[in-house]
Amino acid sequence: MTTLARFFSACLLLCYSLGAVAAVQITVTDQQGQPLEDAVVELLDPANLQFAQKKAEVKQQDLTFIPFVSAYQTGTSVDFPNLDKTRHHVYSFSPTKVFELKLYANKPEAPVVVDQAGIIALGCNIHDYMQAYIYVGDSPFLQVTDDKGLANFSGVPDGNYQLKLWHPWQNADWVTQQVQIQDGQVMNYQLAITAQEKPKKPKKGFGASYTP
Repeated sequence: MTTLARFFSACLLLCYSLGAVAAVQITVTDQQGQPLEDAVVELLDPANLQFAQKKAEVKQQDLTFIPFVSAYQTGTSVDFPNLDKTRHHVYSFSPTKVFELKLYANKPEAPVVVDQAGIIALGCNIHDYMQAYIYVGDSPFLQVTDDKGLANFSGVPDGNYQLKLWHPWQNADWVTQQVQIQDGQVMNYQLAITAQEKPKKPKKGFGASYTP
């Protein structure tokens, strides 16, 4: 067998051993059938857990947390850069991760490592209306739906998964369902919640800058 033939044989064997991978599109709507932004979608398969390192941050900009909802895998280091002209005091009392970043400008000295699966509710001791959420999942396959209610996954091995759905305005912790993933799959789900307005800076009388 030639070197080239051995190379292609090795590639075929590797592809077979890894199994097929899928591109999956999931749409989430509210109870009125409208696209639901900021819903977290997690595809969980304990047999295929790997850590997927990616840039993780929750900004403070225009006296608001951005993004309102983010989703990261356990073990991820999350930065909290402050882009405002005022200092913020970011905290969470959530059992998933209790932490406090006292009054600071620019960027904290160290990121916060989210090391346990669950929901982290964020607040600011200076600006009470500021709210945001971090969903911490065990799977590397985590997405937050866009303004069209869409979450797109690629490179998901074919197989059986636990699908988990979560949104800040739902009553339950999350919704789960067993699903079988195949390439090109399109799935639609509805959460029994009514869309609300995200927290935003009041137009008048609050949130004046104070510099460090």
